[in-house]
Amino acid sequence: MDLRAYQQRSRETARYPDAGANPIYPTLGLCGEAGEVADKVKKVLRDGEGRFDDAVRDDLRLELGDVLWYVAQLATELDLDLADVAAANLEKLASRAARNVIGGSGDRR
Repeated sequence: MDLRAYQQRSRETARYPDAGANPIYPTLGLCGEAGEVADKVKKVLRDGEGRFDDAVRDDLRLELGDVLWYVAQLATELDLDLADVAAANLEKLASRAARNVIGGSGDRR
């Protein structure tokens, strides 16, 4: 699916206080959903001996969809195009790879 289309279609389901002028709500939702992803992965290590079976992968697919939804809502709240965000990220990573600075820290390395 095209990221711009996803961002537009996902917006049709945005039901939260002051949608359109509230970046805080999707930010908090994003944190919560990312935590749910992390918790499921943690349980794979604890209970599944590190094996991602089909059921876990399907659960993670659903949770990652929720993460994507909140990313799209936050981008919309900030008047950012999700496709542009994705393209900028790939450009940044390609530049880091070309300069051999993929590892390390700092946002603008």
